[in-house]
Amino acid sequence: MTPGADHRVVVVGGGIGGGRTCAALRSDGFTGPITLVSAEEHDPYDRPPLSKGCLTDSADPGLGLDFDDLDVRVLRGVRATGLDRDTKTVATTDGDLAYDTLVLATGSSPVRLPGAGEQLTLRTREDAEKLQAVLRPGARVVIVGAGWIGAEVATAALGLGCSVTCVEAGDGPHAGPFGAAVAERLAAMWEGVDLRTRTGVEEVGESGVRLTDGTVLPADAVVVGVGARADLGWLAAAGLDVDRHGVCVDSDRRTSDPAIYAVGDIASRWSDRLSQRVHTGHWDEATNGAAAAAASIMQSRKGTDDVPYFWSDQFGCKIQYVGQHGRNDRLVVRDHPTTDRWGAVWIDSSNRVTAHLSVGFPRAMVAARTAIADRREVDSEGLSDLTAPL
Repeated sequence: MTPGADHRVVVVGGGIGGGRTCAALRSDGFTGPITLVSAEEHDPYDRPPLSKGCLTDSADPGLGLDFDDLDVRVLRGVRATGLDRDTKTVATTDGDLAYDTLVLATGSSPVRLPGAGEQLTLRTREDAEKLQAVLRPGARVVIVGAGWIGAEVATAALGLGCSVTCVEAGDGPHAGPFGAAVAERLAAMWEGVDLRTRTGVEEVGESGVRLTDGTVLPADAVVVGVGARADLGWLAAAGLDVDRHGVCVDSDRRTSDPAIYAVGDIASRWSDRLSQRVHTGHWDEATNGAAAAAASIMQSRKGTDDVPYFWSDQFGCKIQYVGQHGRNDRLVVRDHPTTDRWGAVWIDSSNRVTAHLSVGFPRAMVAARTAIADRREVDSEGLSDLTAPL
């Protein structure tokens, strides 16, 4: 039954997942009270610009949503601290909130390294403002982690005239998820950065970064981008099903409790199409999850089994990844016949495309997304040509 005007929805989390859920509920016709609990003092905003335009151009990452116009009560600077599913109550730092439907969109927090020195991360507007203030010509910037955040910060820092060193514990950028062949190609893009791979960090000190071999890298700013983790303890204690990535949800983003949904970084979504759980921690999953949860609450349509997708702008190039490959899938690196654009495709034992990486060639990503969605078997011969059809 469609929820009525007295049905109370509480959304916990002031990021894009929480904000878009509120907007989607109103767009789908929900007329009941909505309360948004946000640990930050800001209204919800986009996080991808924090490592891009917010560092170089003071871009506004706002979502353009008017929460007064949406008739959403926003509790700013308030954190959820507990959940009682029997009484349908969320405990917060501002008191208890009763709900009929609860949407969890609490995101994740960056992993930090040992040491008393200042570590800059990029999860909030304040993080971006603090980093932007130190990215000045000649500033010594040490980045720990050659992942998406590390690459985007390095791009911005180089463009602003900084001296950039990046320390990566693995064999190269994204060697863990993508393998050595892709990591080697990606490393070639880091021109101008002192990229130190297979290098561990002992601690972040007052004067810089101490490596495991005792070397100290002096730094005016240390940026740590070694991953993020969701806070699952209070949700597991409430009896929700969780795994190592997040709260387990179905394609509608419904948890093991039918009155509770989870979207974005906090959600570990089951995909029938991929026959596995999906957890990307990226923008696409948060926005699609918000729409799916709202539609399920309103019983207007079933959730969609979205093919995972994310992108990154780094070193003057757009990098796009679609799908989710497995450890045993076969990798084929793909080159463009007339340009320096390239990509990589992963194929399972049945010759089905499971994932695709495109570097400066979005057309290949679009074709790969369709092939993955259709679970299409492909001819593995000739796939090293980036322009070959999938």
